[in-house]
Amino acid sequence: MNDVVHRAFEAYQQLIADIARSQGEAIRRAAKLCAECLSRQGVIHIYDTGHLVSRELINRVGGLAAMSPLNFSLSVENPNPFRQAQGETGKGGFETDALMVSAALKRSHARAGDVLIIGTVSGKQTIPVELAIQAKDHGLTTIGITSLRYSSQLQSVHPSGKRLYEVVDLVIDNGADYGDAMLEVEGLDRKICPASGIGAAMVMWAMVAGIVEEMLKRGLQPTVFKSINLPDGPEIYKQTVDDYIRKGY
Repeated sequence: MNDVVHRAFEAYQQLIADIARSQGEAIRRAAKLCAECLSRQGVIHIYDTGHLVSRELINRVGGLAAMSPLNFSLSVENPNPFRQAQGETGKGGFETDALMVSAALKRSHARAGDVLIIGTVSGKQTIPVELAIQAKDHGLTTIGITSLRYSSQLQSVHPSGKRLYEVVDLVIDNGADYGDAMLEVEGLDRKICPASGIGAAMVMWAMVAGIVEEMLKRGLQPTVFKSINLPDGPEIYKQTVDDYIRKGY
């Protein structure tokens, strides 16, 4: 059996096996950093450029209540037909991006001693790189989830010329190859089935497992969500949030 569906399963199984083999030690190190943070009542913040990580880990069954999403953008609504007809658009650039990152960190709940996990496949864009740099300056520990094979062959857009894996405290490879997509299909001129989403989600859930293990070693029971669809699910969820508020982990 060699149809495309079967090949997709094989590719993702191989991806997960490769990540387990090559990234296990980095994931364990990340878990220890996060457990140390939580044991001091710190917070784990997650920023992702639009893939699975920022959604998969938040308020999820079997996930940690201590993980918080960090999302921000600058939205300006100022349409003008005359200016648009002249081809004029609002100017952005690095200075605007850096100010936006600075404002986001100041308005966030991120504090020195916290952990910030940043997910980006290419690792070359200005915002994730600048976020890592400024977060470190604020005393946060930064963990990058990216594709080393892909990112290392790309030119950074950030003025420093650095990519995410070159500025974070700890790097975990999501296993994606150059270009991300994995499967060649006859009759199609480009590959399908990206590796990065599944790879990053697997990295993060393995990290959660490691965090739980490390917390229990310290005699601390982390707050973990149960399904809201169970009998008394809404009440259980509220109690879980209350437990997290009371313990801080």
